[in-house]
Amino acid sequence: MNRKTLTTALVSLLLLAGCGEGKQTNELITINASASYPEKELVAQDFMDVEYVPLETTDDYLTQGDVQAIGNQYIVVKNWVNDGDIFLFDRKSGKAVKKINRKGQGGEEYPYINNILLDEKRGELLVNSSVTNKIYVYDFDGNFLRSFPTPNEASFMELFDYDDENLIGYDTSSFVEEGKQPSKSYYHVIFSKKDGSITRELPIPFEKVRALVVQDGEYTAMASMRAIAPLRQGWALIDTSTDTIYRYSPTEDRLSPLILHTSTDLPETFLTLCVETKDYYFMQTMQKEFDFTTGKGFEITNLMYDKAAQKVFEPQIKNADYEEGNPVDLCSHPMNKPIAAYQILQADQLVEAYREDELEGKLKEVAATLEEDSNPVVLILTEKSSIKR
Repeated sequence: MNRKTLTTALVSLLLLAGCGEGKQTNELITINASASYPEKELVAQDFMDVEYVPLETTDDYLTQGDVQAIGNQYIVVKNWVNDGDIFLFDRKSGKAVKKINRKGQGGEEYPYINNILLDEKRGELLVNSSVTNKIYVYDFDGNFLRSFPTPNEASFMELFDYDDENLIGYDTSSFVEEGKQPSKSYYHVIFSKKDGSITRELPIPFEKVRALVVQDGEYTAMASMRAIAPLRQGWALIDTSTDTIYRYSPTEDRLSPLILHTSTDLPETFLTLCVETKDYYFMQTMQKEFDFTTGKGFEITNLMYDKAAQKVFEPQIKNADYEEGNPVDLCSHPMNKPIAAYQILQADQLVEAYREDELEGKLKEVAATLEEDSNPVVLILTEKSSIKR
């Protein structure tokens, strides 16, 4: 019998966890992912540098604003639909610079874009496509340079820039192995940007695959969570199959436990780490539950671990320039360092807020230049203590 699959939109998350109020012993944090925690209000501008980059709108540059990479020179954007368009905008002004589309079935074309890496040093765009399990590399004019298979035909939903020479990714093929023994000795891997050769395998021990998969007869619902997070020092490696989140230290070439998470109530709840700052870990929980009647499930809650207080809170992060707008979101779109995260602000909402005199500062100035059908504004969040570009 053919299995009908209901797949939710990807949920980009990172796991952190433990038990109780939030305890830290010998640097191992423990958090109960299924517990309830008090709210705590923060103002983004108190610990983040906040930038607004309005993406220029022309007939040839109309985008839904799915930001892929933010460098020193460019912001790389695609659309949520699989139309193959790749846009380059100026990093500071948002001015449209280049539009590329190499979608197709040929050897130099990508059939689908999962995500795009930006290498400004080499002048390259690396397009990750899980349909073919290949990386396609182009220059900034869209000229094909090379392609190479992912290591061991791994399926990467998302990749990060590891360093000048390498990428780091998580093989999502484990998702279809729910309840089984792992078929591979590792799922996290560092590999070459040049040819896909493996630089470092990063095995995390577990006995049985536990994935965000819910089944009801012939129906299956599946969600994914981010398995890698850039930390202030090193990288967080997460796998839903284990209750431990590990820190990988490149300087020491060592994996060490960072967070232990538990789920004491049903449905089972996973805890994810999104962004680390000097004072906080920003996290999300996701429940392993899906209602096939309503098509809703995998409920998410934002959490924050306060390092000094060693306590967990449910954060409410305000934008001082847009207090009546959506809360600042640090979990949906974490980025490579030094940028912590980005958030998309839709033009029509900003125009309305401007008319209602609900905006302040630079955001008010930006909104004054927009039309309701303008491209979105990219809100860029960089930790204040980070090295400036």
